[in-house]
Amino acid sequence: MSDTATVLKPVAASDRQAIFAATVAHYLAPIEPYLADSSVTEVMVNRWNLIYIERDGQIIRTNATFTDVEVFDAAVNNILQYTGKSVNDQNPLLDSRLPDGSRVHVAMPPCSRTGTVMSIRKFNRQMLDMDWLIELGSLTEQAAEYLKIVVRSEQNVLVAGGTSSGKTSLLNAMSAYIPTGERVVVIEDSSELQLQQEHVLAMECRQADQFGRGAITIRDLFRSSLRLRPDRIIIGEVRGGEALDMIQAMTSGHGGSMGTLHANNSYDALNRLETMALMSKVELPLSALRAQIASAIDVIVQMSRHMGGKRMLTQITEIGPLDDAGRYQLRDLFTLKMAPGQDKASLKRMQLVWTGERSTLGGALKPEEAELVTDLTREIFQ
Repeated sequence: MSDTATVLKPVAASDRQAIFAATVAHYLAPIEPYLADSSVTEVMVNRWNLIYIERDGQIIRTNATFTDVEVFDAAVNNILQYTGKSVNDQNPLLDSRLPDGSRVHVAMPPCSRTGTVMSIRKFNRQMLDMDWLIELGSLTEQAAEYLKIVVRSEQNVLVAGGTSSGKTSLLNAMSAYIPTGERVVVIEDSSELQLQQEHVLAMECRQADQFGRGAITIRDLFRSSLRLRPDRIIIGEVRGGEALDMIQAMTSGHGGSMGTLHANNSYDALNRLETMALMSKVELPLSALRAQIASAIDVIVQMSRHMGGKRMLTQITEIGPLDDAGRYQLRDLFTLKMAPGQDKASLKRMQLVWTGERSTLGGALKPEEAELVTDLTREIFQ
């Protein structure tokens, strides 16, 4: 017998990634054509033999099917294993992701009455580019330049909108305007953001185990992030008591922070932020909370999904200080309007138009930020 012991080398992270990618691709073979199709934005498996896709904003039933329910359940479990999760009676609702960054949500009985349900929101690298969003007609060059100056000048931005309205895509695209070298901490319930910066720390929540132990919430991660010396903090989606922590961080030196939330317009976004901040169980008078929100949030960008599935930026609003009656003061700088002389029935003719309101940021821009202003936005920042 040889005296030399066999040493097992650990598997490199890149090799593990490749193994998982190959395994997941094998299990998802029935829907692989749709995952590879750039025109498909979402794949929805209602049952093992009932699969829909979203293409160009339209939901379409496909002929794709898994062999049987056991094969489908095996595919789901394999996807969850990639992020170290498992679905069971104690955790019937789970978020995960594919190796390429696509977001996965799984629901199983008793929450889903018809069996295991899976939805895959595909990750599209093209949608990370602001020029691509301009080409799609989601916003104009003038609005894009305004947002670039807002990000560079470290204004705090909320991207609001409904489900599947393009909030994450816009936030990803806007991240390209963050100056190189800044330290950015990203906090998400389930990783979806793919920021275009080199110095990014990505943090992800963890659900409790079957005994209710070990849960790590967005609020826990947010408090941890403040000790990691961030230049900017980005929350994938604000949905609970962490809203108050975010507001207080924004007003205490962490400028240029961003996040998304569900709301139908800018005013609703502020009201939802109030409600979520109150969920923190910190006793704070409403008047004081509103004053903090008005001081913390500089700009709200509204995304909407219209008839036909087109996702468009519909409103950009600056938030001023409270008025004498303690109410929010909102100034719409851009709104969605019909282009002159166009058919009112055509959504393609809708444009994001400057309202004529001047930005309050104009007089506060640093010299290097003012240099970004071109003829497109000179009047806005006059």
